[in-house]
Amino acid sequence: MLFTPNALVYDLGGGARPLVSLAEKRRLGLVVVGVDRDAKELSKAPGEIYDERIEADLTSFRGKGDADLVICQATLEHVRDGEGAFRGIASCVRPGGTVAIFSPSRNAVFARLNRVLPEAIKRRLLFTVYPDKGRGHDGFPAFYDRCLPSEVERIAAQNGLELVQRHLFWRSSYFYAFVPAFLVWRLWLGLSALLIGKDAAETYAYVFRRRH
Repeated sequence: MLFTPNALVYDLGGGARPLVSLAEKRRLGLVVVGVDRDAKELSKAPGEIYDERIEADLTSFRGKGDADLVICQATLEHVRDGEGAFRGIASCVRPGGTVAIFSPSRNAVFARLNRVLPEAIKRRLLFTVYPDKGRGHDGFPAFYDRCLPSEVERIAAQNGLELVQRHLFWRSSYFYAFVPAFLVWRLWLGLSALLIGKDAAETYAYVFRRRH
């Protein structure tokens, strides 16, 4: 999706860790705009990766409708208003442009635990099981508002985005460290898939195209 000459790319929520590397940006001749609600996170990104840095809440942000490609990776679960976030996403992309989204599903077991456990306990568990995450920028509060695949498809359509690709993923790494939890998780996931179909997926990726 990046192989459009001199493409204008919006990275929504990329903050300190944009999806496109500086080497890729230079090789492909991209123009990259970073949008994040935290200016400190934006400032931690490699110095020349963003041609423009915009501090804004995605749920209320309105773009210029000029992007060839909009990337929203592991961001939707962190917004309080999923429908508002999609309005922001759709406002950034030009007619015929592409939107690429990756997000955890609200029904994933780790997402359910994330919503009920106190923040301090969640972070302690996360950084104990995965020490490397403590060095980075994981552990942001997550709300999973409108984060089911069926909801994403519905809201995207309401905002003028046509479905191009859907990829559902049925695995995540959170329970691999403890075998009993892993077995219970796989059983739960199998039963959920039989009952609610695609909304039982752990994570998903979508590609949409903005209608002309």
